[in-house]
Amino acid sequence: MKSTLSLFFLLIVSGLSAQIPLDEYRTAVAEYSWQLKRAITQSNRAVEAIGQARTGFLPQLSAEGSFSTTIRKMDESRRWTFSLQPRVVQTIYGGGAVRAAFRASELDYDIALCNEEFSRLEVRYAADYAYWNLSAMEQFATSMRQYVAIIRSLKSVVGERFSEGYIAKGDVLMIETRLSEAEYQLVTAEQNYEVALHNFNILRGTDPEMAVILTNGIRDSLPMPMRVSLNDALLRRSDYIAARLRVERAEIDIRTARASFNPQLRVSAGAPWRPYSPNRSGRTYLDGVVAVELSVPIFHWGERRRSVGMARATQQQYEWEMAQIHDDIIREEMNGWTTLVDSRAQVNTSERNLRIAGENLEISTYSYGEGLATILDVLQAQLSWIQLYTNAIQAHYNFAIAASDYQRITAQ
Repeated sequence: MKSTLSLFFLLIVSGLSAQIPLDEYRTAVAEYSWQLKRAITQSNRAVEAIGQARTGFLPQLSAEGSFSTTIRKMDESRRWTFSLQPRVVQTIYGGGAVRAAFRASELDYDIALCNEEFSRLEVRYAADYAYWNLSAMEQFATSMRQYVAIIRSLKSVVGERFSEGYIAKGDVLMIETRLSEAEYQLVTAEQNYEVALHNFNILRGTDPEMAVILTNGIRDSLPMPMRVSLNDALLRRSDYIAARLRVERAEIDIRTARASFNPQLRVSAGAPWRPYSPNRSGRTYLDGVVAVELSVPIFHWGERRRSVGMARATQQQYEWEMAQIHDDIIREEMNGWTTLVDSRAQVNTSERNLRIAGENLEISTYSYGEGLATILDVLQAQLSWIQLYTNAIQAHYNFAIAASDYQRITAQ
């Protein structure tokens, strides 16, 4: 007896531990998501790009060397010679290119962070969709099992009345036909649940066949999201912020295009080590060199104007993209809120209709048992009940998806 109770207790505990709440599933999907990992990698890459751009402000140390030998020996000179020169170069003025490159790398990092945040919203919505879809498919399968059980119960009553000679063979054929249709629909519903389960598990990186128990369900009392003003929605959306940053980044590109045609000033210091020339004894010497390099572009056939014009066109393109995203967000928010309100109203209406259909089914079934109704009345009541039950599940599913979608649209 004790071992039986212990086993029962372990089964209960294991069943409870297998339950998956929505927040836990969101976390699991975010940890596994390849889309989010790619976005994080882009942010890490942008950090490295900032460090690379910062080196443009620092002096650079390099070394150049060469070695050569002649085939024929001339006079008393040795045939070989070499040169080795370490050199330190510092850019004094690069036309603004160094500072522009550093600022551009900072903006690229901010854009990468915005893209990462937007990816998090997309991944969270994908998790919500898979979670609520699995809950809906489970509800559909459960409703069809109840529907099949109701028809089988009626079939037993019809069989008894037929054996007693109270009804004709036609009633038996009608109930058998309806049962076959219901069992076919049950197979379809269970297949849809299996597909939803596969999608649910694959999204979080687990065995597609793993059975799960959802803590939350679409028929639970889901909270109604608070409406967000259009201005706040724009300020919250990371893709819109990224669009504005890309416009600013394009302005930096214009400065970069100009910089390559501005004067360039560099200073350098080096110490070449080489043999005397001609190399008669093989003796070497070390010398010091300090240089100031100035480069001034004078005439490049309008290349600067064309380069700046291309950069300005790119900036305008990003401005139009930002305007398009602005309008898209406004449209998504308004349509999303309308869908949310309508789906909430459909939930209330469908639940009320389902209660009425359930009462009608009970009355029709009882009346048929008492000989006060025909088999057609009962079959019609059953069909009406399953249709309204399906409508109620669909309404709850639509509301859950609409709520998740509105949270995605407004970055809540």
